[in-house]
Amino acid sequence: ATNGWQEIQKKTFTKWINSRLAERSLRIEDITTDFRDGLRLIDLSEILSNKQIPGRNPKPRMRLQMMQNLVVALNFLRDGCGIKLVGISPEDICDGNLKLMLGLIWTIIFKFQVGDISEGELSGRNALLSWCKGKTEGYSDCQVENFQSSWKDGLAFCAIIHKHRPDLIDYNSLDKVHRYQTSLIDKEK
Repeated sequence: ATNGWQEIQKKTFTKWINSRLAERSLRIEDITTDFRDGLRLIDLSEILSNKQIPGRNPKPRMRLQMMQNLVVALNFLRDGCGIKLVGISPEDICDGNLKLMLGLIWTIIFKFQVGDISEGELSGRNALLSWCKGKTEGYSDCQVENFQSSWKDGLAFCAIIHKHRPDLIDYNSLDKVHRYQTSLIDKEK
């Protein structure tokens, strides 16, 4: 079972991915299944980096072929883009590990989007952190100080969504003590 905040991240990240894949008239429905064969991850990596990635199997049918594509994609992200991959393997993607997939997608977003952000004298990571602090200011039990521990419980992510789309989440109903069991309002259901 997934947590409410994971479902929100999954939807948000899927929309971000689709906005990039649209360049090739491609899309995904579910990051836990649609990256399984490695093809969409390679496509996304090529679009974001503006580079061609050699070595893909265009029609993977067996798990081994899917894994080979995932190795190609992850090696490119690590070696060709300088993305630090922590704790995720081709097996995790092929098996649809949602938590690790969300981490991977966040790392990709961070690499290819955050570098372009600037706010006053700040750029990249510091500008994004400053923006997040401003958006979450005043939200109870939500203290954004960094990009690690401040995000683990999902409240910062929920606060930012609530700030922009209060109709999607009843932030005040979220209970920090029981945050993983709290159900979130989803208007699309």
